[in-house]
Amino acid sequence: MATATDCIFGGFSACFLSSEIRVKPLLQSSPVFALRCIDICAPIASVSALSSRTAELLSRLEGRLDRSAIVSADEAGPRYREDPDGKTGARPEVVLRPRTAGEVSDILRLCNEAGQRLVVQGGRTGLAGGARIQPGEAVLSLERMTSVEALDREAATIIAEAGAPLQAVQEAADAAGLLFGVDIGARGTATVGGNVATNAGGIRVLRYGMYRAQVLGLEAVLADGSILTSLKGLAKDNSGYDLSQLFIGSEGTLGVVTRACLRLHPKPATEINAFCALASLDAAITLLALLRRKLGPLLSAYEVNFAPLYGAMIAGMEAPAPLPAGSPVYVLAEIQGSEPDRDGERFAAVLMQAVEDGVIEDVVVSQSPREFRALWAVREEANRFLFSMAGLIGVDISIPLARMATFLGETEAAIRAVDPGADIYVFGHLGDGNLHYQVRTADPAAAYGIVYRGVATAGGGVSAEHGIGLDKKEWLHLVRSDAEIAAMRRLKAAFDPNNILNAGRIFDLAPG
Repeated sequence: MATATDCIFGGFSACFLSSEIRVKPLLQSSPVFALRCIDICAPIASVSALSSRTAELLSRLEGRLDRSAIVSADEAGPRYREDPDGKTGARPEVVLRPRTAGEVSDILRLCNEAGQRLVVQGGRTGLAGGARIQPGEAVLSLERMTSVEALDREAATIIAEAGAPLQAVQEAADAAGLLFGVDIGARGTATVGGNVATNAGGIRVLRYGMYRAQVLGLEAVLADGSILTSLKGLAKDNSGYDLSQLFIGSEGTLGVVTRACLRLHPKPATEINAFCALASLDAAITLLALLRRKLGPLLSAYEVNFAPLYGAMIAGMEAPAPLPAGSPVYVLAEIQGSEPDRDGERFAAVLMQAVEDGVIEDVVVSQSPREFRALWAVREEANRFLFSMAGLIGVDISIPLARMATFLGETEAAIRAVDPGADIYVFGHLGDGNLHYQVRTADPAAAYGIVYRGVATAGGGVSAEHGIGLDKKEWLHLVRSDAEIAAMRRLKAAFDPNNILNAGRIFDLAPG
């Protein structure tokens, strides 16, 4: 049986059971800040490694947090350090897991006074390194703040805590006969707070807009512990600055979002999709324009998959492919409507016109909810296929449609000039100009530079929906002016003068 040893530091007791550590408050505060071991038979390396600043911080948090809110680095294990890109973060000073905005306020106020930097984490699905732990940082995890409050049917709004998964919001809306407008592949893990912080996009931006368009108000905690609350859910409120908008897309650098009031939409009575094979990107853009002109707001999604990705991924699919490989471009188009008797006919008529005009080479249209889901599963198969490949670099970019063909041609040529054997896979949300550009190459650094400089030349964005984080900040200057970045720094300095929140994400506070 494992022996238990209590070690006292700054009013907290770390109970060791074998290699585990559980930090819990003592009944009475201890005046001892340096670690004092009662018994030497338990492993103590991780606790003794705590800095005096961290030990003092924990002592000041005593009585403000429950015993499950503080997790040592050893007890936390690797999961807080893991990154979807495979880049392991540093060992955290400690992991703090509040349950309420008040506890977040206490943590931020005390960390701000102590100069303890924090990295804010939600579902840890981000692809730009924003939640990756840097040396000396403690983790502020919102994973226990998962409440989804009862929605307001009349106002079509819902309030959710920052740690609530996107899927929980979607399911609550669906149960009430409503729809939440944002959907992404990581819906079961990605959280509301992270979606707000990165201004998430996903597959239906064409119809409902980015996450920013879904937010009617936020509750956020500033670095000094001040709580800003604007959760009235008003569609119109010009009573001074709309501070909530500052936090959307700020990647946790200005404050910590703890709750969000989100806009809901009528649940569609009709959902139909079509999988189309086309001869070129120009044909796909022509079809997009035709669908927009003929169907208007019925068109809810327009996804693209370029060869050779489609052929490579369907080769390993268990389900049959909707169309054979061989075409240069494949598109998944979706409509959502409120008139089942008319919507399908209108969609079919436009698709037939496109076939007759030679825009579409081949097409299959869903005839049931099962077929509808099966076609979306093909779209999501791209993620599974690409994530299974080792040595792949991926970028999330936005390109004006008018310049996309030139960008794709010139970028591929430049990459192949450096590495003729490079594998290039491209897919994304063509309806809003967002491409996911993936390269397997012997020279990743050169490929990154080629892609991002090409994006800048095309007048695009180096991040369409994933954020800048740590991994893209060296490229930010290509698409944002010196004046814009200087203004961002001034905002950061005003909201977080001690630079404790997600320091070094998006940009470094001091130039250079």
